[in-house]
Amino acid sequence: MRRLTTPLATLGLCAALLVTGGSGTSGTSGTAAPQRLPANGRFDYQIGGAYTPDASAAIVDRDRSAGPAGGTYDICYVNAFQTQPAEEAFWTGSHPDLLLRDEDGGLVEDPDWPGEFFLDVSTAGKRADVAEIVGGWIDGCRDDGFEAVEPDNLDTWTRSGGRLTEADAVAYATLLADRAHADGLAIAQKNAGSLGSIGRDSVGFDFAIAEECQNYSECDDYTDVYGDDVLEVEYTDNPRTAYTTACAAQGRRISVLLRDRDVVPRGDEAYHDETC
Repeated sequence: MRRLTTPLATLGLCAALLVTGGSGTSGTSGTAAPQRLPANGRFDYQIGGAYTPDASAAIVDRDRSAGPAGGTYDICYVNAFQTQPAEEAFWTGSHPDLLLRDEDGGLVEDPDWPGEFFLDVSTAGKRADVAEIVGGWIDGCRDDGFEAVEPDNLDTWTRSGGRLTEADAVAYATLLADRAHADGLAIAQKNAGSLGSIGRDSVGFDFAIAEECQNYSECDDYTDVYGDDVLEVEYTDNPRTAYTTACAAQGRRISVLLRDRDVVPRGDEAYHDETC
């Protein structure tokens, strides 16, 4: 999740990407091991809508509904810890028991993303039930030809008012990592650098996607764990020095990308895509 205080059109992303082996499983018998993230590969972050990537792009990240770019390392975006606005009826109609509730029984909404409600992963039983649904989406990423999956909102627990814990998130994320690896897909840790090596060693994440880590002085939290297997995205509504500093500090080691905040498709007047 990009750090916002205003709503953003929640379009997902699935895109190309290979990984350095994390400590997770390498897939079931007969399933190919996850591919490694291309070293310092040119990253095209298409969360706001799919478009034809430049020939120089090695990694493309798109929503699970968009399909892979093909010919690149494709990463499949899945909103795994909370609902997409367009899917509210699915969850409230078919799985109301899997939505986190407040003390009055109301749905717990993301304070920064109106229309997105937290999935309830507070017990082992609920984690298993949610993971079965989201795991089906991960299977779909595999079937569509993606190389990796990006489960977003790992850090939902930090905005849950104490109703969810880091341990809940780690336990649930481990189920997703097992599913991805069984499908032969790599899986990304999205933000939550405070986990340190837990994401790699306990969950089984293979690489990291870090938003605004230079702006928040967090990039070492990711590179100390994942080495060069980090994709960094900075945004144009922050001081440009975050991007230029990132390029100077780690732009030769990892992919550092500067994008417009809404990550709109090429052709939109707000589109901005710049890399070191």
